[in-house]
Amino acid sequence: MVVDFHTHIFPEKIAARTIAKLEEKASVKAYSDGREESLLQSMRQAGVDVSIVLPVVTAPEQFHTVNRFAAALNEKYQGKRTRLLSFGGIHPDTPDYQGQLREIRSLGLQGIKLHPDYQDTYFDDIRYLRILDYASQLDLTVVVHAGIDIGYPDHVRCTIKSIQKVLDEVAPKKLVLAHYGGFKLWEEVAECIAGRDVYLDTAYTSDFISDEVFLRILKKHGSDKILFATDSPWSGQPQSLAHIRRLVTDREDLAQILWKNAGSLIELGQAEQPVKAAAVQAS
Repeated sequence: MVVDFHTHIFPEKIAARTIAKLEEKASVKAYSDGREESLLQSMRQAGVDVSIVLPVVTAPEQFHTVNRFAAALNEKYQGKRTRLLSFGGIHPDTPDYQGQLREIRSLGLQGIKLHPDYQDTYFDDIRYLRILDYASQLDLTVVVHAGIDIGYPDHVRCTIKSIQKVLDEVAPKKLVLAHYGGFKLWEEVAECIAGRDVYLDTAYTSDFISDEVFLRILKKHGSDKILFATDSPWSGQPQSLAHIRRLVTDREDLAQILWKNAGSLIELGQAEQPVKAAAVQAS
């Protein structure tokens, strides 16, 4: 199995203009158009079985729309061989973070995505600390954008220092630091974060991180706390998978990164096996 722990899609009616807007803001070109079907095509090409979809709630009033879309997506793909599995989202300005996190859990969503830059909140802000603490009590996995965001390169809201504070004060049970602990802050990640009790995903790193630094963090942090991820549509799934397979040569380490660690954080679900017809013929 291959699990991509960090992908994005957008509703059909807004996908094209959303991707165009983000491309312009970050001065990058997406690998696909951000539609659901495009992600599925990419998964089939790359050999990815499950893609975790991470929505971002950029304003408190988006909460219900975003999370109901996520729940409907999960229901649609339940039991399918190639499938999408969506997390939920929450905004730090919500006046009822506990109620909203309980609603996320009641919808069957297994985690949330936080984005300090898009939500204009520092990661060690008390609003995030409360969300992280209560999410741990509800056994929700939390993925947070860590390090520089290319759309906001001069104002980093999830710094290594703020990550250290969160780990020291809250110690979230299932925290995933996207972009290998901190996009373009990897020397600091190697020194200050690697080895701590937190997961790192590999999203949007293959074109930026050196082999030496990637392997140094892997050795210090351990393969049991690293998750394969791409940030699709901003990275290509085939290219990102080839990058990991080139660098991680130990088969057990690779299996942990590609799917076992994901399975320890969340319930991945079982695909329906196409054996019914054969069973009937055999009988």
